[in-house]
Amino acid sequence: MQNDIVRQNEEIISVGELNKSAKYLLENNFQNISVIGEISNLARPSSGHIYFTLKDEDGAIRCAMFKNQNLKLNFSPDNGDKCVLKGQVSLYAPRGDYQLIVKSIKPAGEGNLMQQFEALKKKLDSEGLFNRDKKVDIPESPKHIGIITSLSTAAFQDIISTVNRRAPSTKILVSEATVQGDNAHVSILKAMERIIDFNKKNESNPVDLVVFARGGGSIEDLWCFNNEELAREIFNFPIPTISGVGHEIDFTICDFVSDIRVPTPTAAAELITEFNFQLQDRFSEIELNLERNILQKIENLKLHIDNKKAKLKNPLTKLREISQSIDNVDLRLHQNQKLIIANYKNAINLLSKGINSFSPEKKLIDLNKQVVVFNDVLKKIISTKFKLFNNQLIELNKNLDILNPLSILDRGYAIVTNDSGKAIKSSKEVSRGELLKARLSKGTLEVDVKNKNE
Repeated sequence: MQNDIVRQNEEIISVGELNKSAKYLLENNFQNISVIGEISNLARPSSGHIYFTLKDEDGAIRCAMFKNQNLKLNFSPDNGDKCVLKGQVSLYAPRGDYQLIVKSIKPAGEGNLMQQFEALKKKLDSEGLFNRDKKVDIPESPKHIGIITSLSTAAFQDIISTVNRRAPSTKILVSEATVQGDNAHVSILKAMERIIDFNKKNESNPVDLVVFARGGGSIEDLWCFNNEELAREIFNFPIPTISGVGHEIDFTICDFVSDIRVPTPTAAAELITEFNFQLQDRFSEIELNLERNILQKIENLKLHIDNKKAKLKNPLTKLREISQSIDNVDLRLHQNQKLIIANYKNAINLLSKGINSFSPEKKLIDLNKQVVVFNDVLKKIISTKFKLFNNQLIELNKNLDILNPLSILDRGYAIVTNDSGKAIKSSKEVSRGELLKARLSKGTLEVDVKNKNE
């Protein structure tokens, strides 16, 4: 080193010697350093070496990676790639170029993770773990949902609120897990095991769908969902799975091995509650149609009743007609009575004249007897007439009672109808357990059909 490095004030040296001295200093003081920067001006000559410039906002350095080193690369670097280079600082003496002799290149940050992601994705895809034919259908209306997530995440709260709003009858089991960090996949695997154990102990109420949930983030934040062991466990999981990890633009290995992938945790909650949510709308529609049909049926029955009412005489009118008929009979009866009395008076007058003319006592006695006889006859005739008219009146009242549709209820009968108001005529028209309504002469009863005989 003392022979190569000279003191500028003591000796004049050549350019070549200066470059060699600088080269010696750089190579011995920067033998194995790591530098991060962006690749530009990449060149690949036929020799197999790689030449490029590594730059950042503050500077740039020429780089050379010789063939024996770049053959070890597991990716192909390109212009614009942000990479971490490990190598030795040197100087190319013929031109005095300061450069970095590169021994290895690794993508920096997300770039490196993306390389690992693509490699694992390709591997699992080749093994058939992404095959659609091996995925199972998720339940149309899951009754018990298992959620694997962290309780502190907004994603968890979004799922809970969405499920409670759209399908409040759906049960939720939370198997808490860490969803970020180096060992987060281990926590997720344990959460899956807890759900399996739960189903073994609760065969009558098992979890029938599992959702992996986490909000969006960087690739580093979501990296635990790109774990190979976790991917294989999800693929072999006996319960249908939904991946609701990240935002719409985020993809993880978990998305590809799960039975279905949705863009966000909230979308997962909407998917699993869609059937119940639409069912509520359908029930509302059916309820509305049923209400319309009932109102229409009532209107039709009202029209039918009005038509029947128009054809059926009002009982009050019938009573008035009968009353009028009785009055007519009564008037005729009085007229006949007056006529009979008048006739007998005439006869009495004639007899009286005869008595007065002849004045025999015997004749008077005979006439008196005749009067008594005629009086008895008159009474009998009047009595007979009254009985006849009274019987007619009774018969008319009976006919009126027969015509009254509610008179039969006074004899202990009842009109039985179903919930739509239809009169029940046969036991075949009802079912056991059906609720009927019985109308009595006074009041109504609700009848529960416990048995029936046909």
